[in-house]
Amino acid sequence: MAGEHKESTRGQPVAKRASAADNYAEPVRRVRPMTLAVTAVLSLFSVAVGGSVLFVRHAAVGRIFSVETVPPAPAALVLGAQVHPDGTPSAFLAARLDLARQLYRAGKVKMILVSGDSTAPEYDEPGAMRSYLIAAGIPASDVIIDDAGIDTYRSCVRAREVFGVSDLIVVTQSYHLPRAVATCVRVGVNASGVGDDSARQYARSWRSGAIRDQLACVKTVLDLVIGRRPALGQG
Repeated sequence: MAGEHKESTRGQPVAKRASAADNYAEPVRRVRPMTLAVTAVLSLFSVAVGGSVLFVRHAAVGRIFSVETVPPAPAALVLGAQVHPDGTPSAFLAARLDLARQLYRAGKVKMILVSGDSTAPEYDEPGAMRSYLIAAGIPASDVIIDDAGIDTYRSCVRAREVFGVSDLIVVTQSYHLPRAVATCVRVGVNASGVGDDSARQYARSWRSGAIRDQLACVKTVLDLVIGRRPALGQG
């Protein structure tokens, strides 16, 4: 009888015994097209930012100095930054202006071109910059205003094409300096740069500014490739 039982079960499928691992197996999930699209866009953006930052830094190699070591030039170009409602420069802008004053006192430049935004009647970056420098002892005749320098690219182009300055020292915060110098060089200005590090004490603002500047490198490269032509008349 035992032999007959074995014979009767031969050839029949035997159920696979479930393992503990099978009970916890993850279901296969399909990747949604939207997820793939977002991932692709983020990847392309990361490549664009990284490539733009490398381009900017390469263009500025050998052109960044200290106040003591920078080669003399006819003018310093001070790029604008925030001005308080009472018309006084923010700490970041004051630090840039103090560097420009040092360059002037050291005989590195003969003129200071202050370039910033004055598109609104109640907001005047270059006017505040000029007042600050004059109060610091710089002769008014040696402080020139560009009141239509609403971004770095425009300030660099206008320095050459509106004010006839083709050789200058750019002054700004050190995280911004490579982009500013590279922009000037690429639009035909023989530029070197001196950067401020004293504003690092405002750590949060410094970090956010550095991040924004890296992102802005993408726009800078696009402006240079396209050859954007800003308005060249006085603001």
